[in-house]
Amino acid sequence: MTEHTKVDFGADSVDGETASTPGPTVLEKAAPRSERMASNKIECNACPVLCQISDGRTGACDRYANADGRLIRVDPVVFLSRAASTSTSTSTSTSPAETGEAQTDAMVEFGASAATHDHTAELGLFVTGVGASSTYPDYKPAPFIVASKLGDVDMITVVTEGIFSYCSFKVKIDTDRFLGPEQSNVRCHGEIVGHVTTAEYGSQMLSLGGVHHLTGGSKKEGRVTCDMMLALGNKEAVELTIDGGASLVIRAGAAPVVDGVEEQRMRVGCGSATIGIFAKQWFGHADEVVVVDDHITGVLTEHQAGRCLGMTRSGLKIRGRKSTPGRYFQVANPGTGWGGTDIQDPLAIVEGFDPGIAKPGMRLLMVSTTGEHAQWYELDQDLVPRIADMPDAVRRTVERIGENCEPSLATVLFLGGAGGSLRAGATENPVLLTRAIKQKRVNVTCGGAPAYVWPGGGITVMVDVSRMPDHSFGTVPTPAIVAPIEFTMTYDAYRDLGGHLDAVRSLESVLANGPEHWEGAPLARRTLASNPDNPWPPSMPPMLG
Repeated sequence: MTEHTKVDFGADSVDGETASTPGPTVLEKAAPRSERMASNKIECNACPVLCQISDGRTGACDRYANADGRLIRVDPVVFLSRAASTSTSTSTSTSPAETGEAQTDAMVEFGASAATHDHTAELGLFVTGVGASSTYPDYKPAPFIVASKLGDVDMITVVTEGIFSYCSFKVKIDTDRFLGPEQSNVRCHGEIVGHVTTAEYGSQMLSLGGVHHLTGGSKKEGRVTCDMMLALGNKEAVELTIDGGASLVIRAGAAPVVDGVEEQRMRVGCGSATIGIFAKQWFGHADEVVVVDDHITGVLTEHQAGRCLGMTRSGLKIRGRKSTPGRYFQVANPGTGWGGTDIQDPLAIVEGFDPGIAKPGMRLLMVSTTGEHAQWYELDQDLVPRIADMPDAVRRTVERIGENCEPSLATVLFLGGAGGSLRAGATENPVLLTRAIKQKRVNVTCGGAPAYVWPGGGITVMVDVSRMPDHSFGTVPTPAIVAPIEFTMTYDAYRDLGGHLDAVRSLESVLANGPEHWEGAPLARRTLASNPDNPWPPSMPPMLG
């Protein structure tokens, strides 16, 4: 299955690009045939597009294909195991008998290895929504509604893939560099895909995607936005530009690249905070210290920390708007130079020295909030700062600033509204699921990773994509993002919220027989190691924690 089909019905303006797919997984049956559909095609109802797929081709999402007149799913469902190997191999040549299913991430058919490995280990698996299929159309129960045991407690996990039009990514970029003004457009391939939000103490925040970019603009904007979101969610590198600002390369869990330079450190704190942290270590070695920062530049002898140490004023006059003693705003414009400003020469922010206070030979350290920039000066007879050799004791404090800076990182958070029709896959009365989540009777995970549920109405979840399995996200060309989601609760809680009890199956049954009587579910599975940073089991509801 190496080619997309053109969507002939329901969304006839969407074309796909050539892409390769893994080995197919057979679905139980295809959707009912449309009268307008050619005889050599089958219709897929896994999303609102309703692709009519020609033989040998995939649907526009690359998740389903037509193999000799049968609708097949090309992805396996992902199970997590605490004991599974962290191997990244996807080869199916290693048999479960050789490694044990709980120690391999090879794709196997449901039930194929039931007699060849530790049955107890299998019962420690967690079913994720990755590859599980979606509930569209929403009249049917979720692909997997799995019963299991947590100690002596009977548990239910409702597993599905959600189709999210209302979703975005919040990106935290640890850097002192100026990326762009707040509210500036962020672009990908020239299309607006988001905007710059607030700076948060050494990190710049971006909001990317969202329904208005997916569906509210041109077709190209929607398609580029969707592709960008898919790549970000799947931990791939994305190139972005900011209007009036920098060019970026962002990848979840990796250092950001700003204007072609890979970032190394996030700042230890603002200029004032840096003064507070290191004032005692500078005392006796420098007569004045200026920590250059785009937001709050600190001046040691004016700062409360210097005053508490009994330091006398140096007479240094600095540009900017004075806030409280020793704290200055707007000493320079934002940029990629010292401390996130646009200066390359730190003396550019020094207006001079008061001759009634300053004395020749006075020692001055100017340093940035990351320690990447530092310069030592001594005043000459005319009170002009001259570059001099930095004393070892002072150099060690500069190195310690760097030591205390955390590595620069791009963190990608998926934010999605799950308060819509996917809830019908869990219960016939969706508001009861929403209420149970707010009452902490239901635990929400995304690919087994813990999800934060926002307060207020609906089910708005946020999850760190780096804690999810690789390739957790997909797309449909409406356009929308496909993301895994799991709801876990006690059996009693599921009964009380009107769950589909007749669709509940034991984990043993799922492993032995696969997804029975459900259109669109995969027949193969892959077991991966649970992320060691995630709680185990992922299914623990807060009320049982």
